[in-house]
Amino acid sequence: MNFAHVSYRSYFASLFSVVALLFFVASCGSDKGKVEGANMLYGSSSKVWVTDKQTDAAGDKVKQSDADQEQEISFASNGTYSGTQSGKYVFDQTAKTITMTPEGSTTSNTFNIETLTDSKLTLVNPNSPESKLMLKAK
Repeated sequence: MNFAHVSYRSYFASLFSVVALLFFVASCGSDKGKVEGANMLYGSSSKVWVTDKQTDAAGDKVKQSDADQEQEISFASNGTYSGTQSGKYVFDQTAKTITMTPEGSTTSNTFNIETLTDSKLTLVNPNSPESKLMLKAK
């Protein structure tokens, strides 16, 4: 009997299965660090985002009230935003930042963008990298 032939076939089948599984797991990774084009931010002309999750400066999840989860922010292709506040924004895809200036204010707030896809937007406080606001498209 020749068992060597069966052993190698079994070995290669197992090795192939492991490689296929690793490839599948790697391709299903998170969107963290993925910042797509500006049209993902505002869609064809305007897109509404709602709060999904929030973390504090320690990285701990912040409990969201129903009112928090219902707050909306809408970004328009003309560089304006509206929601609880309205104003103008500047999106810099290369720097992965968004600068928002509320209407009637001379002070602006700049946030790092950790993720921007068609359905996810994660804003990070540049002074506290663990403090994040995760939004989902409505």
